[in-house]
Amino acid sequence: MKLILTTSLILITYILLPAQEVIFENSSILGKGETLPPSIELIKSAAKEIIANSQSCALITIDRDGSPRARAMDPFPIEENFTVWFGTNPKSRKVSQIQHDPRVTLYYINKDISSYVVICGTAELVSNQILKNKYWKRKWESFYINNQENYLLIKVSPLWMEVLSSKHNINNDTVTWMPPRINFNTENE
Repeated sequence: MKLILTTSLILITYILLPAQEVIFENSSILGKGETLPPSIELIKSAAKEIIANSQSCALITIDRDGSPRARAMDPFPIEENFTVWFGTNPKSRKVSQIQHDPRVTLYYINKDISSYVVICGTAELVSNQILKNKYWKRKWESFYINNQENYLLIKVSPLWMEVLSSKHNINNDTVTWMPPRINFNTENE
């Protein structure tokens, strides 16, 4: 972490490819009631807990006229790098929307602890049978009679993630209300 002080601002930069920046107003270093931003490790740890305990996950795609389309999904547990996998019907609208525009947003909420996670990423449609066997839930057997043909995976690679959690004291900016954001370097993965 490097700390840059100026007369009017404190700019705290965490090194995470690419960097995350958090800005606080300066009135004798930090503004009244302001605290240092949470560490990247805390944000990631809180995000994993929120995601694991969320009541639902919304997958938001963009349709051909540019309108967002949201639906509730049943994701697999997130990977260490916050990649998320879903199963779906290859004839569903979300598949054609992802084919047209792979930019997606995932929204996890846990109202019990006043927390949410937003992951913005790029979706990829995957039909590899080995991966389809790996990412399969028995409870889906009645929905996907022939999972070789009627089942497709959606892999979401994260670009950035925002986390807000009162339980973990991860709060939004008091002026802009923007929550802490982690940017992921997906070019080298």
